[in-house]
Amino acid sequence: MIFTILILAILWVFQYFFLQNYYRSAKQRDMTVAAKHLAANADSEDFKTLINETAFKNAMNVKIVDDMGNELYNVNNMGSFSLLAQDKFGTKQFELIGKYNESGEDTYSEIISNSDFKVKEIVLVSGVGKGYYLIIEASIEPLDSTTRIIREQLFYISIILFELAFIVTIIISRRLSKPITELTETAKQFGAGDYDISFTAKGYAEVDELSNVLEDAKDEIKKVSDLRKELIANVSHDLRTPLTMVKAYAEMIRDLSGDNPVKREEHLKVIIDESDRLSNLVNDLLAISRMESGNMELNKSEFGIVEKLEDCMTRYKLVIEQEGYDIQYIPDEDRTVCADPEKIDQVIYNFINNAINYTGEQKVIRLVQKNKHGCVRIEVTDNGQGISKELLPKVFDRYYRGEKYKRDVVGTGLGLSICKEILKKHDFAFGVTSTEGVGSTFWFEIPTIGEKKHSKRQPKEKDKDKQPEQIDNNNTLQLGEQ
Repeated sequence: MIFTILILAILWVFQYFFLQNYYRSAKQRDMTVAAKHLAANADSEDFKTLINETAFKNAMNVKIVDDMGNELYNVNNMGSFSLLAQDKFGTKQFELIGKYNESGEDTYSEIISNSDFKVKEIVLVSGVGKGYYLIIEASIEPLDSTTRIIREQLFYISIILFELAFIVTIIISRRLSKPITELTETAKQFGAGDYDISFTAKGYAEVDELSNVLEDAKDEIKKVSDLRKELIANVSHDLRTPLTMVKAYAEMIRDLSGDNPVKREEHLKVIIDESDRLSNLVNDLLAISRMESGNMELNKSEFGIVEKLEDCMTRYKLVIEQEGYDIQYIPDEDRTVCADPEKIDQVIYNFINNAINYTGEQKVIRLVQKNKHGCVRIEVTDNGQGISKELLPKVFDRYYRGEKYKRDVVGTGLGLSICKEILKKHDFAFGVTSTEGVGSTFWFEIPTIGEKKHSKRQPKEKDKDKQPEQIDNNNTLQLGEQ
């Protein structure tokens, strides 16, 4: 609206203050051009024809006079409005010729008033050969009626343009503001904690893009909120239980078994075990927070994979002997790999511990090495209940647990999440395959030294934090590089 008003104001200013002066300047310029053209063709045989054409086309009075004021040729297309035609004694002509001679210029022009008809005219004098003068006279008063017509038109045009501008302004402002207003209202609901809303405002491309970005942000924040609630619930459960037991057994030592060495030893063992559970929970929380913040550093080195897996197996001898688990390592030919040995240890331990937590009554667990072209695939398989296709994407989430687990062997609920961060940091492919009622297989792949690993695409740096999840019809979750 301001732009329209500004344009109209400029038009009105030019019409009222500059149109008349501009018209006079243009008329005088046209007369000067005509005079120079006639003077240049004064010796032409068509000179009189040029005079006639000039007078006719421009509604002028054109005279050729000598230095005595005698008219040699005259074409009057102004009729009775011509002031020079009324100058019977040639007084005005002599005055204008004198001024022209005094000016020393090629042409001399002057605006004169015709008091009889109350009009104004421009008279221009120019020399056409020695002792001869060209006098051109043209009225400028028809401009007044033209100006009135133009101003009347401009008035109506201004009203129409103002109304159109107002309508267009309303339409555009509503088109621009409506989706933004919708986004604002939705954002207010979202800010109040309503995560079930959807940013669906549509409009121009930028609003669509903003709506999609806010929808993605809402989904991510909802995940964080759900994770926070789940984390608080799980941490509260995992902290409350061991703390309750520590307190209860400490009171039992104080009140009952303080003087009984056997009972006291048994109660102290429970306290120590529960304290270890609390310590592991805190350590795992610190570890995964450090990993997710990007502060985890890898100390890579080359090592033989067979020796590493055999070393891991030695630590489960006590579980095999005392708990009756059937845990076996099925090796392949040794391969040299490059990774952080301690972090790979942690991944293998967490995979095996997870299998122990969820294996079936037969307690069968297999650690399998499979050499592939360019890499070594490590698999840990159990014979548990398996994981449904709907829950498969959640297995690597922090604090995710199956519906049924035994507290005496379950960990902190962070083990697989820690594995995910370690393998992502190494840029290793990993995933899980599961069949309900049969069991699950967790796996990861380490590139071997000296062999080129073929891949469809090497992930860019920006892709590392957003590894794609692929689930096929065989209940296989694939993350990282394939």
